[in-house]
Amino acid sequence: MKTTKRFDTAVKKLYQAFHNNTLHPESCTQCAVGNILDNTDSWKHLSDNHGSLQLNYVGLVNQRLGKRFNGYTPLELLQIEMAFLTHCGYQLPLQLNRKKTKTPSKDILFKGLEAVVAQLCALDHIPNVMDCSQLFQYQNTKATAMTFA
Repeated sequence: MKTTKRFDTAVKKLYQAFHNNTLHPESCTQCAVGNILDNTDSWKHLSDNHGSLQLNYVGLVNQRLGKRFNGYTPLELLQIEMAFLTHCGYQLPLQLNRKKTKTPSKDILFKGLEAVVAQLCALDHIPNVMDCSQLFQYQNTKATAMTFA
């Protein structure tokens, strides 16, 4: 399957962060987007709330000017981070005054990363590389409601 350079680079960085234990959802430099952006926190100035899809003035200006951060627009970065935090079990947006928690388990972080990879695939219009339905030749269908007499 053909992927994009930004996708490959982002997945490589997330893979390294996951295995080096440098992935933490509550840190702007160690979260999904922080790792994609080389452990910088400059992206946090694009929104007033960590985990929000609402661009602030700075974010809107950068979005409208076509600014990209390691290939991603400001809105795309917020979408990636929202997917990560949501699937790590956080209520969004994160509150700044909340007590930081210990690093979530590898299982929780992996669930967050699965969502991030799915989001990265959607942004680049490529099939979800985490979807194993093709491997099992299974097409996911919506379950119909069953009624019992």
